[in-house]
Amino acid sequence: MCAVMDSDDQTGRRTADNTTSPADTGTLKETVRGQQWYHTIELAGGLVTPGWFDTRSVAPKLPIPLSLEGKRCLDVGTFDGFWAFEMEQRGGSVLAIDVVDPPKWDWPVGSEHAVVAEVAKRTKEGNGFEIARRALGSKVERQLVSVYDLDPATLGTFDFIYVGSLLLHLRDPVRALERVRSVCTGSALIVDAVDPELSIRMPGRAIAELDGLGRPWWWRPSVRALEQMVKVGGFDQVRSTQKFRMPPGAGQPLAKLRPKLLLNPQGRIAAITRLGGDPHAAILARPRI
Repeated sequence: MCAVMDSDDQTGRRTADNTTSPADTGTLKETVRGQQWYHTIELAGGLVTPGWFDTRSVAPKLPIPLSLEGKRCLDVGTFDGFWAFEMEQRGGSVLAIDVVDPPKWDWPVGSEHAVVAEVAKRTKEGNGFEIARRALGSKVERQLVSVYDLDPATLGTFDFIYVGSLLLHLRDPVRALERVRSVCTGSALIVDAVDPELSIRMPGRAIAELDGLGRPWWWRPSVRALEQMVKVGGFDQVRSTQKFRMPPGAGQPLAKLRPKLLLNPQGRIAAITRLGGDPHAAILARPRI
């Protein structure tokens, strides 16, 4: 059922030899249909997972080296593994970490048990990663480690680290970045959601919208605030911040464009996402010496 990664294209990325049999493809299709997906991932036989986001068009535009041959890479908060597999396709030796048990996430005090249980039911303990890893014939290793517990004594260090759409879900994003810095000997790419309204109204201020009400959605910073988080987390930015939209995938139900949607910040973000994708920013940085 696996696709073997064995050939190189002109960008230095390895491509899949999709020789999956029709019977195996049918079984995989049923397995994919029974899983809720965060990432849109191209699997064997032309099968594509219906992700909440479709990052395929974003990956070539971000400052990830075309070749990661000989590099040890880390994907922090891997979820279904799109970015881990992307780094592997570019030649990296990749470790992916995640917390797959939703009750162990940064839930705010007072969060309803029914909500936590429903999220756990949908994520199915991170099964999407294993489904994709097997279908791709990937050698990416996944360990169940929180970003807060990153330690060079246990995991070693990494030449390239990807931290994607994670900080907004953390109670303490700066502490998380400090732990990322502790295992980074090369560069880290921090990609996260930003608030376009705050970024336009107060471009020079490190300011963020705080949620934290009943769900693990904590911070949506201005672009300047995200840059400041990276700085106080112990990194030096090595290139200009890249602003972009994260395209919705087939699995994301988009809000209908109605006037009342514009009455609150969350509604305005939903409208923007509907029109072109969720506002994000990418920061390439190195540990401050």
